[in-house]
Amino acid sequence: MLTPYELIRKKRGGDHLSKEEVDFFVKGYTSGSIPDYQASSLLMAIFFSGMNDEELLHLTSAMMSTGVVVDLSGVPGCKADKHSTGGVGDKISLILAPLAAACGVKVPMVSGRGLGHTGGTVDKLESIPGFRTKMSIEEYKRILNDVGLVMSAQSDDLVPADRKLYALRDVTATVESIPLITSSIMSKKLAEGIDALVLDVKVGSGAFMKKISEARALAKKMVKVGKLHGKRVAAYLTDMDQPLGREVGNWNEVVESVQVLRGESDAKDVIDLSVALTAEMVSLCSGKSLQASAKLVKGALASGAGYEKFLAMVRAQGGDLDVVQNPEKYRQPRTVREIKSTGAGYVASMDAFRIGMASVKLGGGRMKVGDAVDPVVGISLLKKVGDKVSRGDVLALVRANDGDAARTAAEEVLSSYRFSSKQTYRGTLIKERIA
Repeated sequence: MLTPYELIRKKRGGDHLSKEEVDFFVKGYTSGSIPDYQASSLLMAIFFSGMNDEELLHLTSAMMSTGVVVDLSGVPGCKADKHSTGGVGDKISLILAPLAAACGVKVPMVSGRGLGHTGGTVDKLESIPGFRTKMSIEEYKRILNDVGLVMSAQSDDLVPADRKLYALRDVTATVESIPLITSSIMSKKLAEGIDALVLDVKVGSGAFMKKISEARALAKKMVKVGKLHGKRVAAYLTDMDQPLGREVGNWNEVVESVQVLRGESDAKDVIDLSVALTAEMVSLCSGKSLQASAKLVKGALASGAGYEKFLAMVRAQGGDLDVVQNPEKYRQPRTVREIKSTGAGYVASMDAFRIGMASVKLGGGRMKVGDAVDPVVGISLLKKVGDKVSRGDVLALVRANDGDAARTAAEEVLSSYRFSSKQTYRGTLIKERIA
């Protein structure tokens, strides 16, 4: 008979756990028969000793088996999703999902809420009045079949092991472990019943992975686990040294996404990354080349087909179409504060992490579990890396509902800017593709 003590001792010594041992741990902790103190000891042993590919495959499968694995075999067509490891101003999912659906891919997207300094797709979607991210599996399948995409929050019965394990990792300093991050992400994505998956692994000051070597290692592990589960998977390492686009904040990011889908935005980084990641989804599902797939995606963007899919999804999930189409009707923040440049020359760099935290402190994210999120607050970035500025130029706008919070956020954002007498060109948006 297995005991937690044996597993902890074995892993602490650097040995590999068998499928039976991994199953015993995951089921035991999820059911409550293994206490927190023994589970946290094993997590720490994994943190230091790592896991080989076989162990990681067992861990991901064991976590999936603690809940429902959605069966989408009744929905015709290739089902594909995208996952981002989190960034500031990252609204790509709001654009990618309808564009992919417009190109014939079925997109069952289960998303998360904001985590730390990063925004969450669910929080963005719920800023649309009436938009429902919680639904039964039957409704989820119906919307997917009828519209071609559905965007929901994680249900209670989807990988319950992950919720327990993540909460324990959060308080035991074992979050930054590639095997544990991989199993957490992949167990949820594979439980969706998808055929293909595109992974956007952020790297830089506004990402959880600061070094490209760490991001590469994580991407390779996730791709391998996905392929071992019989899925078509590709990963991209993408830049997060400055926020994506010009808007940071839930409703403002919805508005920017709609502007992109309407062809009314100049946010080249958002457009380029949306097209590239959507093209990968189309390619994985269709077998077409990336070049041919990108042409299809650009066509869906130019024709407005992606925008129409977005509206159809909002309608199907109960959202208010009027404010989506006419954002000026949305509730406005009480105050808008200008952030003026104290330097001249060119913007050399921006600290994406500090900008993300400034938005959180305005109320755009959560300082602790259970905090309410204010959808209208946020930051509009008028100047980004490479842009020319003169002293006194407006760099950004802080949208707030509290004067003191606006002042504090403005100071935080201003301190995130660095200037140079010579123009600094933006870094490479897409650093690597791993498949």
